[in-house]
Amino acid sequence: MESVILKYPEFSCVPISYWHDDEIIEKLTTYMQDVDMWLFSGQIPYWYAKKWAGIAQPMFYVPSSGSSLYKTLLHIAYHQKISFNQVSFDTFHPSELERVFLESEITHEPLYLKHYEGEIHTDEVVRYHYELWKKGKTMAAVTCLKNAQYKLKSLGVPAFRVLPAQSAVVSTLALIRQTHETLHFKDSQIAVQMIEFDSFSSLTKDTYSTDEIYKIEIKMTEKLLEYAKKINGSLKSAGPGRYVIFTTRGLLQEMTKDFTVVPDLAVLQLTGNNAVTCGIGIGQTAYEAEINAGTALLHAKEYQKGSSMVVFDDNTIEGPLGQPEQITYGFASEKLQSLSEQTTLSVTTLSKLESILRKIRKMEINAHDLAQHMNIMPRSARRILTELESKGLAQVVAEENPHPRGRPRKIYRIML
Repeated sequence: MESVILKYPEFSCVPISYWHDDEIIEKLTTYMQDVDMWLFSGQIPYWYAKKWAGIAQPMFYVPSSGSSLYKTLLHIAYHQKISFNQVSFDTFHPSELERVFLESEITHEPLYLKHYEGEIHTDEVVRYHYELWKKGKTMAAVTCLKNAQYKLKSLGVPAFRVLPAQSAVVSTLALIRQTHETLHFKDSQIAVQMIEFDSFSSLTKDTYSTDEIYKIEIKMTEKLLEYAKKINGSLKSAGPGRYVIFTTRGLLQEMTKDFTVVPDLAVLQLTGNNAVTCGIGIGQTAYEAEINAGTALLHAKEYQKGSSMVVFDDNTIEGPLGQPEQITYGFASEKLQSLSEQTTLSVTTLSKLESILRKIRKMEINAHDLAQHMNIMPRSARRILTELESKGLAQVVAEENPHPRGRPRKIYRIML
């Protein structure tokens, strides 16, 4: 992989090696700030990183197939004289290996294959090959993992590794370059931050006067100018207590840690905790971004005073920023529009519900959990669920009683 990458001067390569799966996350953390993209030599470290979810940069891995697999099979057949029905494989999808055997006119079918989705511990792969060899069912192992090959050889198992083919590395580099160009375009998109603050929140009964409010607004403006300078933005007043900052997506994305935390606004020091409500809009034009920022502000106010929401250029809404229960939902689809017409529920409510179910990765939920995710009262959540049930879009599938003296909670299966 390194030898191929060196042929492309636009890439700067930082090689990172590991011997044990437990080292993967530690290694990634060490180099987190030094890279723009991650390229893994195989899918095991890739899936470990994906499951960890601590990486914000795009990730890729080079598939172990193509010419390098044919080369390995040729070596086994021609030099080692081993029959393919006595060889164990790992990583490959069954259909992929069957296709390779068919194209190579190999009469045997691949009998022993350890296929896996997602992450798997290297020791499990080693154990699979070793047990087959130990029982005399196989004479060799074909693996895509460097560490597995090393361990198998130390156990006496003839092990052959399928290396990433040069063509596969080149194709992956092309995909990385294309992704970089797309991200660069996104970074330069226009972003508008619409900020609304409550001037009265920092007043006491003794200090209430128009002069005091005016002083607070002057201080607010000074702090916002400092903040706008940080993100290379331009600050505009949009009426009493409301300001608009024009900047670019990349700078704002960095400031909010990929739209997960509330922007570091110095004005928060001058006001109460819930005094500043914020809407962020992304768009291809300043007009589109400003419209989206206004929409985001309305959603933030609807959720809770002092919240921050984002509306992207694809009309998806994300937030509230800084909250553990942050969700992403979209504007009206034809399906949700139709369901809204069948019920008394708004498209936004249905969209949020759909997003929550996608986030928790199941279709069952009770009113208490729904209320927690939506930041609404439990009785409002019960009303949503009973409305869906009355229209045949939900059904009670179980009950749970978390508190012995409390009322049992109905669990609904949602069928949007």
